[in-house]
Amino acid sequence: MTTVEYPDVTEAHRRIRGHIHRTPVATSSFIDDLVGAEVFFKCENLQKVGAFKARGATNAVLSLSEQEAARGVITHSSGNHGQAVAYACRIRGVSATVVVPEGASTVKVEAIRGYGADIVFAPQPEREQRVSDLVREHGYTVIHPFNDRQVIAGQGTAALELFEDVGDLDVVVTPIGGGGLASGTSVVASALGSTVVCVEPEIVDDAFRSLRDGVLYPATGSRSVGDGLLTGLGPITFEILSSLHTEVVLVSEAEIIEAMKTLMTRLKLVVEPSGATVLAGLLRHSERFKGKRVGAILSGGNVDLAMLGDHLR
Repeated sequence: MTTVEYPDVTEAHRRIRGHIHRTPVATSSFIDDLVGAEVFFKCENLQKVGAFKARGATNAVLSLSEQEAARGVITHSSGNHGQAVAYACRIRGVSATVVVPEGASTVKVEAIRGYGADIVFAPQPEREQRVSDLVREHGYTVIHPFNDRQVIAGQGTAALELFEDVGDLDVVVTPIGGGGLASGTSVVASALGSTVVCVEPEIVDDAFRSLRDGVLYPATGSRSVGDGLLTGLGPITFEILSSLHTEVVLVSEAEIIEAMKTLMTRLKLVVEPSGATVLAGLLRHSERFKGKRVGAILSGGNVDLAMLGDHLR
């Protein structure tokens, strides 16, 4: 069984709710006027570890059998999922190893270390192979960043809370990289009579092309200010998103930075570029959302100001 269903998400929420924040929902009349819609921002930038990833990782780690947990956990991550796995493993009292791409955000790497995980660096294209090598060597249990049913179910709890807090929504907007958040959100939205639009940087448009063409394309881009969105979809997320007819729209690098600035100045929220893609998408494609009630998941707030200083001037 590879699919994820609505009861999986509600069960995940029951399992993790004592270990995560129920993040607030923010609104802005200024942004509503710009978009021509009523927008409700789910502030996962204020989540444990600074990102929605705490939900999926915690659900996955707490779902492991005693034997699986005892072997220690390994994952690969550009930062947020690595922090989340390290956090979840600390809750459960098991060891964590995170394979991190060379050149990853210093802020995120130091945060992973801060939660007690061991870090192994590898070139971006070799991360999964390095994980496989370490599993063979040490017998670790793998928690994949997105291509994992328990991770996807956990990520869906952000949308579950959003619907509980604000009521019916016409559409929910999320960023998309590997598709874990998008898939979990799509499962919830579909069960509750809504739809999902995902936003992706146009220079790493593999999810857009995959869902448009019905073909699982590999990730092709290696650079974007939205560094958390550089991974391609996995077989499980591709299957879920395809079956639920989830849409993807594209935004430019400049639009992402401008959205990040708007969130800082208007909502007083620090949101990392990957999360700011949702506002960039709402603004660039506003005709899709006019007159609607829109949920928007701000996926994380782990901003490396040294890296982004030039953009924020």
